[in-house]
Amino acid sequence: MLVYGAGAAGRQLVMSLRHGRDYEPVGFVDFAPKLLGTHVQGLKVYSPSDTARLIKSYGIEKLLLAVPDATRARRQEIIESIELLSIPVQTIPDMADVVSGKAKFNELRDVAVEDLLGRDPIPPDPSLMGANLTGKVVMVTGAGGSIGSELCRQIILQKPKQLLLLDSSEFSLYRIEQDLLRIAKLDSLNVAFRTLLVSVQNRERLETILRTFQVDTIYHAAAYKHVPMVEHNLAEGIRNNVFGTLAVAQAAIATGVADVVLVSTDKAVRPTNVMGASKRMAELVCQALAQCQKGTRFAMVRFGNVLGSSGSVVPLFRKQIENGGPLTVTHPDITRYFMTIPEAAQLVIQAGAMANGGDVFVLDMGKPVKIVELATRMVRLTGLEPHFPQSQWAEGDEKVPVPGATGSQKASKGDIPIIFTGLRPGEKLYEELLVTEKVGQTRHPRIMTANEASLSWDELLPFLTALEKACQRQDAPGIREILIEAPTAYQPDSDIVDHQWLQQARAYAPAGEVPLSVVEKGAETGVARSVEKGACSLAKAPTRLTWRDQPVDAEAPEEHHALHENLVIYSTKGQ
Repeated sequence: MLVYGAGAAGRQLVMSLRHGRDYEPVGFVDFAPKLLGTHVQGLKVYSPSDTARLIKSYGIEKLLLAVPDATRARRQEIIESIELLSIPVQTIPDMADVVSGKAKFNELRDVAVEDLLGRDPIPPDPSLMGANLTGKVVMVTGAGGSIGSELCRQIILQKPKQLLLLDSSEFSLYRIEQDLLRIAKLDSLNVAFRTLLVSVQNRERLETILRTFQVDTIYHAAAYKHVPMVEHNLAEGIRNNVFGTLAVAQAAIATGVADVVLVSTDKAVRPTNVMGASKRMAELVCQALAQCQKGTRFAMVRFGNVLGSSGSVVPLFRKQIENGGPLTVTHPDITRYFMTIPEAAQLVIQAGAMANGGDVFVLDMGKPVKIVELATRMVRLTGLEPHFPQSQWAEGDEKVPVPGATGSQKASKGDIPIIFTGLRPGEKLYEELLVTEKVGQTRHPRIMTANEASLSWDELLPFLTALEKACQRQDAPGIREILIEAPTAYQPDSDIVDHQWLQQARAYAPAGEVPLSVVEKGAETGVARSVEKGACSLAKAPTRLTWRDQPVDAEAPEEHHALHENLVIYSTKGQ
């Protein structure tokens, strides 16, 4: 094997390797001019430009990175220079993990995805980190999730008076509890924390908890975030994301909580899916409540994907590589913003500390990443070669960028196939962080403020009332229409795919019966928009019109139905 880095870490690594029988180091590679041509631990130091020749001459099977103190940008440069060599690349742990006891020096790891993105985090501002935490009672909802659990890890280091962990998942709560116990023991922290099994939709229980523990600060991270899952379960997604936020916010106001920080998403900007629209509605709830009272200060923090979160492409790609492929990418041009979970959590905490009330903060996510490029690089760093099946190139292979590949190589066979599966319902090719370009700077270079439209509570309430009724009825078309009418900028680009609604539509519209349309009350009959097609039918006899097993008078020009007070069934005899 070849060791990249002839400094102290590289020397120590070679000494460790020589005590074992698994690896035989044959040389160093280093970019420091003063080391080139010298010998370290009896091994010659070569230039990075010699790497390809050394791999071929010595039959090198693995390259080890021993540059733990290099910046992430520098590690990115190193990885880019070697990723086309089709050799497995591993790295020693970060020195911080070694010092903290999380890892041993000679524990080799796969290259972290963070190293592929090449962005160094900015050290947090201690005064902002502790402002809403130190000596205070803090509650985190969704504490067992990816962001919620990292918030808890960051919060406990700021020595709050007490930390409350809320989640509806027993296993997730147990897992973060064990992690916090380990951190507290390692850092000798005397912080009390309590795990509480509770749904954020249970306002009465939330009020009791907030009043009992006298909570000062809430980080509301509980949400359903998986886009296709929410598309298939519309009502539950709305209940959790919108009305769960409403319950938390109203309970906070009722009990005098000082600060509430909503963890939002870039999918709330011009959403094409219900998950994004529901998070924009959650933002509107917090904005409206911020306007009508002064006792509780609300802030919303909007950002993109975090690396390694549940449902993220990164762990999925790793598993697919381990299984020999294929790697599944929805579209050749799809891009996403990425940020590490620790950096995101630190920025959420710091943004919340700068809030005045009703603020929408946007995090600087860096440059968007093409998912197909990320998949390609992850394959190459395992020493394997990606390839695209011939069928994927029907429209011209130049459309799919494969780093380092020529036109002839793109269609050739490799080790791991990458296939394109098509965009899923509600999925966008790219995400945005701002509705408008009006942004303001803050004292932190990676936190901006957005000037977003909002509603007063009186203006928002009718939308919430109608949305709640639609959820109670499991009325998927009604939910969609309300979200379109509300100022969320929601523009769905796919059909309704809610599982329960589709099953009911099929059940109530048997084959051979003619589907009827349900349209908005007051719309012109000739151009009425269909919002639920296929859920009602006309039998062979024109006078036997049914709506969900209920008879309707087919002779009447209009029939009002109790499904929704603002909907009318328009029927024309014989159609």
